[in-house]
Amino acid sequence: MIICGIVVVALAFDFLNGFHDAANSIATVVSTRVLTPAQAVLWAAFFNFVAAFTIGTPVAKTVGKGLVDPAGITVYVILAALIGAILWDLITWYYALPTSSSHALIGGFGGAAIAQGGWKVLILAGFQKTIIFIFVAPILGMVLGYLLMVLVLNLFRYFTPTAVDSIFRIGQYFSAGLYSLSHGANDSQKTMGIIVALFVATNRSDWAFRAGGQEISWWIIIACYLAMALGTMSGGWRIVKTMGQKITKLKPVGGFCAETGGALSILFATLLGAPVSTTHTITGAIIGVGSTTSFSSVRWGVAGRIVWAWVLTIPAAGLMAALFQYLFMSLGWAH
Repeated sequence: MIICGIVVVALAFDFLNGFHDAANSIATVVSTRVLTPAQAVLWAAFFNFVAAFTIGTPVAKTVGKGLVDPAGITVYVILAALIGAILWDLITWYYALPTSSSHALIGGFGGAAIAQGGWKVLILAGFQKTIIFIFVAPILGMVLGYLLMVLVLNLFRYFTPTAVDSIFRIGQYFSAGLYSLSHGANDSQKTMGIIVALFVATNRSDWAFRAGGQEISWWIIIACYLAMALGTMSGGWRIVKTMGQKITKLKPVGGFCAETGGALSILFATLLGAPVSTTHTITGAIIGVGSTTSFSSVRWGVAGRIVWAWVLTIPAAGLMAALFQYLFMSLGWAH
């Protein structure tokens, strides 16, 4: 019964991830007024779910098997990790900070595992990959956003502003869909990985994998993508303004380049099995697009505030999860 309950909590986290990170998928397309907020969340939710059938599960395998030694995982480690991540998501949502739900989950997982079994249970290679991409993903997003914007400005330099606006208002339908697909592909897999880790640790691998192989069961895949899509449909409006308006002003052409640059960066990381922050990546892409006008057009104070939230996410969620794990241990629930 406790295992089923934790799966429900994991899916609740996935829902909250979609709710919290909806802003990543829709901020640019809403701020450029190509789609209304209601239209944008439906568009994003659809592509979040479609991602289930596109790119496989490399990130889920990294999270499920590549971060913590299965010997150091118990049902309460998983529960503490989820509680820590959910609390950090709610705190940052309240303060309208577009932090990473992914890193909150990974930080919570690591913190709870350390509280249970010490530092030796961590698989450092998996955490190193995650930490490296904390820096790589936003920088790659920024570079691609900048280069795409420069390319587009040169290709369309003889078009009137009205013509450019019309072309890229249509283009944003495709770029927003691509970004939402990449977001779903990377983020939903992290919860899959947590559920797989739970089943493996409790000797229920037959629940986690399809018969005769190591491919994740379809029911886990569909459940996670559906939970995230439903969360995206529910909004997360508080963060939209920060992402779409406070960092830099965007027009449809800028929104198209930011979404495309962000999507390509996330898909690259997903194929490598790296659990990246879609929040970090789209923020980097928006900054890159804004920088093509002038560095002064980027509100670096807002960007700096977001970066501090990024830096704090893994340790803060890890500390919260560790405290809950210590509580569970004090109650005799460690095993």
